[in-house]
Amino acid sequence: MKGFRKVGLALVVLLILAAQAASAAPVTITYWQYFYQSKVDLVDELIKQFEAKNPDIKVDHVTFPYESYNQKVAASIPAGEGPDVINLYSGWLPMYVKANYIQQLPQADFSDAYMKSTYFPFVMDAVKFGGKLYAAPTAVRTLALIWNKKLFREAGLDPEKPPKTLDELAAFARRLSKYDAQGNLIQAGLAMQPNGQGHSWLRDVLFRQFGGAPYDTTGRRVAYDSAQGVAALQWYMDRIQKDKVGYPNFMTDDVTAFKAQKSAMTIDGSFRIGTFKALPDLDWGVTELPSHNGIQSNFASFWTHAIVTGVKGKELEASIKFLKFITSAEAMEMWLAKVGELPANPKIAEAHKNDQYVNAFMKGLAYAHSTIFVDEAGQRTVFVDMIDEVNLKGTKVDVALRAAAAKEQKILDDFWK
Repeated sequence: MKGFRKVGLALVVLLILAAQAASAAPVTITYWQYFYQSKVDLVDELIKQFEAKNPDIKVDHVTFPYESYNQKVAASIPAGEGPDVINLYSGWLPMYVKANYIQQLPQADFSDAYMKSTYFPFVMDAVKFGGKLYAAPTAVRTLALIWNKKLFREAGLDPEKPPKTLDELAAFARRLSKYDAQGNLIQAGLAMQPNGQGHSWLRDVLFRQFGGAPYDTTGRRVAYDSAQGVAALQWYMDRIQKDKVGYPNFMTDDVTAFKAQKSAMTIDGSFRIGTFKALPDLDWGVTELPSHNGIQSNFASFWTHAIVTGVKGKELEASIKFLKFITSAEAMEMWLAKVGELPANPKIAEAHKNDQYVNAFMKGLAYAHSTIFVDEAGQRTVFVDMIDEVNLKGTKVDVALRAAAAKEQKILDDFWK
């Protein structure tokens, strides 16, 4: 009888020890983002810091190519095989909420007062859906004109005086373009890459600068099928077809061409600061986007972080801690230094206003717009196809624009119906 008691006591002790061991074991959460080398390196560094401060939490970092990211999300999260914390493009948020991929952030940790004191006002509009908060970013981005000072000198242009208006931009681009004996473009005066940042430049900048708007005030009706929209698209296509200063996929893409110093000017985002700073032979500058008829406009966007639907218990507690950490002031500073994206907190961003590269992008925030996409890839494709219709098939600008507007309106209608 005593033997049985001893065995029973031993089992109880083992069970207690096992329970204590289980409770002491680190909680493991998984973070997903798309592959962009500087961001991958930075997040790896942030995870090391987070784990050092939180030894009871382990974070697995998983990345996927941008092109297949949403397909992986769609296949994994509904099956319960996805991440705990996910990085998503701000324009995807309506789609992610509607598909039930992400859950509402807890008010206790992300109150309205906290969010308003932490972020630019336009961020608040983009991280909510149906009045509920679903995400929090670390950094924001705008567009700017980036130019190669060496190529300016070679063309007899002042390397410290980039174009300030669209008329000047077109004139500079013509002067900076070079061709071979057969008339083939060998140096682009201005990168014209619609599937890069070109579609955002056209959508949220040129349409507005020519007196129109991409959408109505609800964001649910296409508004660029207008005389102003035709004028904006005509200006864009004239640079490709009439002036021949650049064309889609020149040297594969706009970034490759600029890095190879075969493109003198490009419209790109603040996330390129880290990429271009790493090239010691590249002498480059950044300035605000050229205005038109006194009108300035810009496009603001960001990648944000959310907690996946179904995450609960200790994993949810750990995910909240990690989300707070990667959106902290320290993380924002590191994001700017390592990637080049602007801090999402205006006070932190203001502290860097004297940085020659950051300043131009920051100025753009004052008059930027942020399109909330319901199908970012699909809506981008509409613009890319529209430009190909005109450039490759000879479709008239007004006809191509009207067809594109109808296609995009169907995308919006299908989402909101």
